[in-house]
Amino acid sequence: MTDTQIFSGGFPEPVFAAQAVFRVVMNCMARPGTIGGIAANANPPEPLTCAAGAVALTLCDHDTFVWLTPQLAKSKLPGWLAFHTGATVTAEKQDASFAFIEKGGVVPGFGVFSQGTQEYPDRSTTLVIEIDSFEGGRPLVLTGPGIRDEMRFAPKGLPEAFLSLAQANRALFPRGVDLILLAGDDIVCLPRTTVIRNGEA
Repeated sequence: MTDTQIFSGGFPEPVFAAQAVFRVVMNCMARPGTIGGIAANANPPEPLTCAAGAVALTLCDHDTFVWLTPQLAKSKLPGWLAFHTGATVTAEKQDASFAFIEKGGVVPGFGVFSQGTQEYPDRSTTLVIEIDSFEGGRPLVLTGPGIRDEMRFAPKGLPEAFLSLAQANRALFPRGVDLILLAGDDIVCLPRTTVIRNGEA
């Protein structure tokens, strides 16, 4: 991607596209485990996918600090984010409002990101993690607010330690990080309120 391409790849109709993506993200946050669809009409620099780029364009703005994996940080993505959203890329995980991890990228421990405070739990990091798919992986059982009885899914491409990371994160409530998982154009949100258990028999 050339430097001039930093200026392209945004939403063709920014207001309507951002509203549509925001509705999907909020619906999935309110209903953890529900698979939503992102209209991926954004074209960010590789290796970030179109759906993750659409989420970035929707949620990030000039007041936002964003942490990127080393692979994303050395791509054209920092310039693309700065031009299209005004967001600032930071190397300090504790300062980040959002963190983006490409498919196959190393997922840091959740505790290295901002957990918020008891008074301001919303000042925590939201992790946007790209994975392979929402089936074929380790079975998980979800319970908690927004879930009637329980939800089951089997995300493929999460780190081996994901379950222990998620359980430690839930124990910090009301502090803790929120998760946005993306597989292609599909999205699942796991807010810190969600209880995640091993779904294997």
